[in-house]
Amino acid sequence: MSETARLILENQEIELPVITGTENEKALDISKLRASTGYITLDPGFKNTGSTQSAITFLDGEKGILRYRGYAIEELAENASFLEVAYLLIYGELPNTDELEYFTNSITHHTLLHENMKRFFDAFPIGAHPMGMLSSMISSLSTFYPESQEQNRSVTDIERTIHRIIAKLPTLAAQAYKHNKGLPIMYPKNELSYEGNFLHMMFGVPTEKYDVNPIVEKALNKLLILHADHEQNCSTATVRVVGSSQANLYSSISAGIAALWGPLHGGANQAVIEMLEQIKNDGGDLDKWINKAKDKTDSFRLMGFGHRVYKNFDPRATIIKKAADEVLEALGVEDPILNIAKQLEAVALSDEYFVQRGLYPNVDFYSGIIYRALGIPTDMFTVMFALGRLPGWIGQWKEMIEHSAPIGRPRQVYIGTTSRPFVPLNKR
Repeated sequence: MSETARLILENQEIELPVITGTENEKALDISKLRASTGYITLDPGFKNTGSTQSAITFLDGEKGILRYRGYAIEELAENASFLEVAYLLIYGELPNTDELEYFTNSITHHTLLHENMKRFFDAFPIGAHPMGMLSSMISSLSTFYPESQEQNRSVTDIERTIHRIIAKLPTLAAQAYKHNKGLPIMYPKNELSYEGNFLHMMFGVPTEKYDVNPIVEKALNKLLILHADHEQNCSTATVRVVGSSQANLYSSISAGIAALWGPLHGGANQAVIEMLEQIKNDGGDLDKWINKAKDKTDSFRLMGFGHRVYKNFDPRATIIKKAADEVLEALGVEDPILNIAKQLEAVALSDEYFVQRGLYPNVDFYSGIIYRALGIPTDMFTVMFALGRLPGWIGQWKEMIEHSAPIGRPRQVYIGTTSRPFVPLNKR
């Protein structure tokens, strides 16, 4: 017999089915609550509301567990390529040799942009924020590939759209950076890896050969994997809600990029660097700022420490810390901002105040350090996040349409003025 919970409303007893996930997560199924009782639930920010059942990512914040399709993030980051992980998230299983070769070749085939898209970039002012350009350019892809807008899309059409957007996002991201700086664009070099090609387009110049540093390439591969999916976060939920209206994939991803742009979501690693610059500009007295962070009456907060989901430690941070150390050593970067970061890391890992509260450096702290060391400006940090998160967004969108999910339509509790008569203008 199925497990149920009992809810008493106005002397009426309602039975709610209990849903149990494969990792023993429990949920009350309230999908028929309003129809049977007239009541809805109120959950600001959807903090306790499950909007879907998904087989993509499992996250346990209490135990510091993150798995993609059952695979531990630690194993994937150490052993897999980003495109392998992208395939896993989108199609459900790790690819074999033939599947990965086909997937890689198909993506390589679509890296170039239509030349008319240059006109769009030309219309943006120099210095335009890369996330604004990226969101706009991704949405515009649907106009170049109108078959993506068809409601009766074939499996082949959907797959081609998926491969196109994975291929073109790095090209668009790099061109957004180049336009922001007023620099000439670099076309893709498809003999390079996915990460290497992006680095070439970001940092290469037309008059010189760009040599990809393998340590940097490896670190970027890890960063993209660590950001590839994170359950039903703000941007992922946005992609699913927009996609539930049967909007095309390009528009859905564009909406996800817009959601990610917000400082409470994708801008956390940018906030880390801005905090470090604030400490440096104040003279670099770390003790002063540590004490400010401990003072409950002070509004200052350490950015990049702790996590709203992970209550003890962020498993991704352990992985990327090693990559950050390798990058800093390999590049020999001398930067007072990064020196402050290393000092702050040492304090947070040893000071009882931070240890007892689980305020360990998180993935945003270390990714910010790596991006800074690579010479990536802070307004590109969220773009880098979007590059990594893309396959997760796609996997979630694909899962949603395959399950024929209903259109997203949250309810509300109205607290406005009750019915009143209209008063003509001359009598107000």
